[in-house]
Amino acid sequence: MGFLDVVLVILLAIASLLFLALQSWLAATVVRRVVGVPVGWPRSIAVGFVMSAAMGLTIQYLFLAGTGRNPNGFNVTAGVALLLLVLALCWTFALGVGALVFFEAAFPTGSLPSPGQLFTGWKARRRRGRRYAEVTSIAVRHGLGSRLRGFGRDDGFGQDAKTARALRNALNEAGVTFIKMGQMLSTRRDLLPDVFIRELEQLQSNASPEPWASIEAAIEGSLGRPLAEVFSTVNPVPLAAASVAQVHQATLLDGSDVVLKVQRPGALDQVTLDTDIILRLASWLNKTTPWGKSLGVLELARGFAESLAEELDYRVELDNMRSIEHSLQRNGKFAVKVPHAHRELSSERLLVMDRLPGRPVSSAGALLTGMSAGERSALAETLLGATLEQIISDGVFHADLHAGNIFITPDGSLGLLDFGSVGRLDPATQTALGMMLYAIDKNDAAGATDALIELLDRPADLDERTLERSLGQLLTRFRTGFGPGGSQRMFGDLFALVIAHKFAVPAQIGAALRALAAVEGTLMVIDPDMDLVAAARSEGARLVDGKLKFGSIKDEFEQRMMQLLPLVNRLPRRINKITDDLEHGRFSMNVRVLAHASDRRFLTGLFQQLIVAVLAGSAVLGAIMLITSNEGPLLTGDIHLYGFFGFVLLFGGFVLGMRALMLVFKRTADD
Repeated sequence: MGFLDVVLVILLAIASLLFLALQSWLAATVVRRVVGVPVGWPRSIAVGFVMSAAMGLTIQYLFLAGTGRNPNGFNVTAGVALLLLVLALCWTFALGVGALVFFEAAFPTGSLPSPGQLFTGWKARRRRGRRYAEVTSIAVRHGLGSRLRGFGRDDGFGQDAKTARALRNALNEAGVTFIKMGQMLSTRRDLLPDVFIRELEQLQSNASPEPWASIEAAIEGSLGRPLAEVFSTVNPVPLAAASVAQVHQATLLDGSDVVLKVQRPGALDQVTLDTDIILRLASWLNKTTPWGKSLGVLELARGFAESLAEELDYRVELDNMRSIEHSLQRNGKFAVKVPHAHRELSSERLLVMDRLPGRPVSSAGALLTGMSAGERSALAETLLGATLEQIISDGVFHADLHAGNIFITPDGSLGLLDFGSVGRLDPATQTALGMMLYAIDKNDAAGATDALIELLDRPADLDERTLERSLGQLLTRFRTGFGPGGSQRMFGDLFALVIAHKFAVPAQIGAALRALAAVEGTLMVIDPDMDLVAAARSEGARLVDGKLKFGSIKDEFEQRMMQLLPLVNRLPRRINKITDDLEHGRFSMNVRVLAHASDRRFLTGLFQQLIVAVLAGSAVLGAIMLITSNEGPLLTGDIHLYGFFGFVLLFGGFVLGMRALMLVFKRTADD
């Protein structure tokens, strides 16, 4: 074979492959169009390739049958062969549609890795697989595997308590990301039973210190220069060590005492890996467990991932510190300090701030013992007042006020630390929360009900009268106040009331409630004799009274009137037009039942699915009648013309049935 012959063969092979690829793409395009949903291209082209190969073999076989060159086989006239070819091509196409529907139902588009992902990212995939196996083994070892489907449903034999304890132990062993997730869940009393809340509240994130050499390298990497160029001294022994970061004391070159919050090397990668696992696990639970979708575990996981990503970026914490510091300075009523942060030395993984003198409340027992009862009461009132001022008046508040984040300074004032978790409330929510406290203080059940409805996400079937009665009974029961520690009963009963009426708690409202729950425990350490609810009612009433002063009301009224001025200016002209239309009988009203596009799409899709299903069923029934009739002229010795038409009609019914089935899967996925 000469050189030109080899080149010709290669060119013909390339042309054949290109033609086959074009034919496969065309078949895939038609199949995707017939199915009616955006099926993935890789599987569509694969099905199209198989269809093209099958069509090629069918054409070859029937060509031989139609020309009488099929020895010892099927031979017909050319016209019959052409009809059978059309029918065979139709059914090849139909089987391709059926195969695509089957693959889409079993493995929806996007649930499998793309062809590119199959050959890339193996290192990350192996690492995720090892971590996933480790987390799964921890869950199974603590007995959680058999309880996933029944999670949160007490069987009457104390299984919920055992499951809650096992969940806490498993999260604690799994590491910092899962511990923080448990701490977040411990604030969602609207989602989890009390037995789970009590167990998850015990989670603490502690760890052995990282070797100084790696921490030193991390600090220098964040600064971009050696330590000696910034600090005169840095204590290699950490003041505190957690799973994500540790804190070291240092002195700047100008002699200022500072502390360094350094993120551990590799902590971000570990948290990113664990967060990905949590999102995948939440997605699986959302699809396979009866409680997953009802609790909204996927939305919870996404919110947790976003908040954790912010917490790992110390630039966000630095901005939070400045916001809280500015809020406290602008108010000026409460002696609460926030350490000054050095923005020029801080970065995404390093936070440099002035050292706050004193000790945290969690380890200030000796200092508190030396104070008088009046001093401790004043300190507790200052902390509560500052917290409520941030939540109700400023809308920017520290959301993690546990005893380790609150310092008592040598001069007897308070200081705040760790601003990784800060909540923000819009003005309407601030007002609603303040009005609820005000209504509770005034024993106004109707006002408290209105404020609660404004504060939370209202359920569709809310019975406002029943809610008002229940809230009124709660206010009457606790109207006279109660002793230290009893506030937990009122907050617990209030949460039970919220859950019973199927309210949903928005994330930022949950952060405010978490802040109040955390500060309650700290206040009990500072002043065990404090009645938190009575103090909160009094402080809330004071804050709302400030907003109800004449000057504040006047400013609010002027603002609303400015908003109404355009409407007032146009009102006389509109009234004249309406009265004129009424006088001359031209007044009319238009009501659009399906004005919203989503409503129209829903009904259109429903009718489309119904029509396709009816047509498919009718076609199949007609095809069966024609195929079984055994009447009409014969195309061959065994095939009647009516039977041929029956198979053609059956093809149409099959394709329409596949499309209807695909529409069902699409609607289920969208729901």
